Amino acid sequence: MHNIYVLWATPRSTSTAFEWMMRMRGDMACFHEPFGEAWYFGDDARAPRLTADSPRKPGISYASVLEKILNAAKNRPVFSKDMPQNVEHLWNDEFLNHFQHSFLIRDPAKVLSSLQRSYDKAGDHEGFTSKEIGFAEQRQLFDILADKYGQAPIVIDSDDLLQDPHAMVEIYCRSIGIPFIADALSWKPGERSEVLWYDDNDSIWHESLKNSDGLKPQKSKVINIGDLPPNMQQFYDEFLPHYQHLHAHRIKPDQEAFSQAH
Repeated sequence: MHNIYVLWATPRSTSTAFEWMMRMRGDMACFHEPFGEAWYFGDDARAPRLTADSPRKPGISYASVLEKILNAAKNRPVFSKDMPQNVEHLWNDEFLNHFQHSFLIRDPAKVLSSLQRSYDKAGDHEGFTSKEIGFAEQRQLFDILADKYGQAPIVIDSDDLLQDPHAMVEIYCRSIGIPFIADALSWKPGERSEVLWYDDNDSIWHESLKNSDGLKPQKSKVINIGDLPPNMQQFYDEFLPHYQHLHAHRIKPDQEAFSQAH
């Protein structure tokens, strides 16, 4: 059985671009939020806004998703990007021991600003619940794993990643024990059908990835949380402590001692 590397993220955290970079490596079977599909649409779906009329995808379940991932790992290493809240009910040793865990975090002000723009484009006026964004669950899973293994899991921050993608990806690869492939940081713009499963507006959520040609350095944006709607500001106050908790453990582009140790 080959290693299964899972990156636990929140929405709008540059996670799908990171996933696309891992796909560009060409040496792994890659999955896009497979447990998220079960969470929203599976036979045993658990998303908080589900109703009796919510769409389902028959045959998709937590068991079938895990089986598919494990089967893929029989042939080659696996990388999967997912959200912690999607599997919160499965956090036991048997489940967690299948994976090598890492985390991608992002300033909640930037997450919320991006969410607001995407929901506006999609014409979705129902919004979301804090459970669907998953900052609290991300922190809970981080703490469980830190306690379980006696050391903090790998954490990368979106701001650091975008400031110096080459350095951050290289450190990440060394941290989880895989070769660094610089060419994987570049790709051609185009359709991204591999990451489209959510709904008819799915392309809106991945429009930036569709138009992008790689992970390239970007200047950090400053978001004034006061410019967001009041409900978003309340979410920010709720999410910030969880983000700060993981941020204290993040690896950094200039963390030379860390690179040498791994």
